[in-house]
Amino acid sequence: MKHTFCVDVSDKGHNGLKKMSDIKAIAHLMRELEDGLVACMRCGMCQAVCPVFSQTGREADVARGKLALLDGLMQEMFENPEGAYERLNRCLLCGSCAANCPSGVKVLDIFLQARAILAGFLGLPPAKRMVLRGLLAHPQIFDRVVEWASRFQTIFTKPVDDVIGTSCARIASPLLGGRHFRTLAPQAFHQETPPMIIPSGTSGGLRVGFFVGCLIDKVFPQIARASLKILRRYGVGVFLPGTQGCCGIPALSSGDRQTFLSLLKHNLALFEAQAYDTLVTACATCTSTIKKVWPAMVHDQTAEFQERVARLSVKTQDINAFMVSQFNPAPAVTKAAKTVVTCHDPCHLKKSLGVFAEPRQLIRANPDCRLVEMNDPDACCGMGGTFNLQYYEISTKLGKIKGKRIVDTGASVVATGCPACMMQISDVLSRAGNRVAVRHPIEIFAEVEN
Repeated sequence: MKHTFCVDVSDKGHNGLKKMSDIKAIAHLMRELEDGLVACMRCGMCQAVCPVFSQTGREADVARGKLALLDGLMQEMFENPEGAYERLNRCLLCGSCAANCPSGVKVLDIFLQARAILAGFLGLPPAKRMVLRGLLAHPQIFDRVVEWASRFQTIFTKPVDDVIGTSCARIASPLLGGRHFRTLAPQAFHQETPPMIIPSGTSGGLRVGFFVGCLIDKVFPQIARASLKILRRYGVGVFLPGTQGCCGIPALSSGDRQTFLSLLKHNLALFEAQAYDTLVTACATCTSTIKKVWPAMVHDQTAEFQERVARLSVKTQDINAFMVSQFNPAPAVTKAAKTVVTCHDPCHLKKSLGVFAEPRQLIRANPDCRLVEMNDPDACCGMGGTFNLQYYEISTKLGKIKGKRIVDTGASVVATGCPACMMQISDVLSRAGNRVAVRHPIEIFAEVEN
């Protein structure tokens, strides 16, 4: 499917007619969607695997229903644009439909393009525009704002569970509601760890670039520390540039392609500054975005730019997969394991990238841990980024199912390779009073003695 984005997410809302040139551009994009929509046979396989449909029972919430909507999207934009946008947003972007589609419909690509079309028609809501264009698009400004927020967050939050590390709001908040959340780290990873170039050692010249990601940098810096510890232990050279930005998926999911492209170009320039073999990340969503979404969403850019994105994309790898493919750590010598661990498969890791055995291999390499599988470990936890904010009731229902499956294993630790999943699982476990620690597989692996 060809993508040619030429509509800017403008300041204009839908209260006034858009310029004729904008309407023509949108019409052009609509025609391009047809190639992807034709492949959908309306077979309903997506219905069987859609987490949102499992909770709502609404055909409109299934990929098939949304694709049917897109067939008449041009008319829908003029008759009920907010309704069309709302229906497209009721999606976790988990990829379950695409992974199980017998026709190979690129559902996520289509949905992301359609969101950009509708955002271009409606304009970004003021709050989203402020966050995306005012903060996220400017990594250094975003870092400073978050640094200040971390200093004053204790005024508005109070600890709830020391095992899971969750807090809640001190006063009622429409945004936070009754959530139990992981607060900002007292010091972000980029504050405690300066940009660095570490030469390779015993790995025989192997060298990586390390993409940190927003949540790891600002909420879970211990994951980044564990990643660097492991890379150093195995003698891998590391290129860690400063002023890294977001991978851009929050902006693209909101239809703000301008911010997405700005962040892509910023990060691309950073990571082109040095030579290395692999770009590794410890965030499933960042890995999937760089590897799959970046190259899929730059078809309106120059051929030279597309080639640059493709070169970085093809050498991007999840850190669990990297460690297993390069070093293949053996299972630990059997002994009485102190800690029972279960593993949740992030959608962006298993469904998008096919990575699921590797995190388990790293967990089994720790002699203090015994892995016990939960039922349906790859079932979506219900986070879905901003979906959790917009549709918290549905998100929570899915999260509670995941929480019960975790608790039923008797594990004291649940491991997952996605920081967003860690946020969601921490919330549902903490609110239910289930004191199960939530960790990244690389943290567990980093505890193995040399």
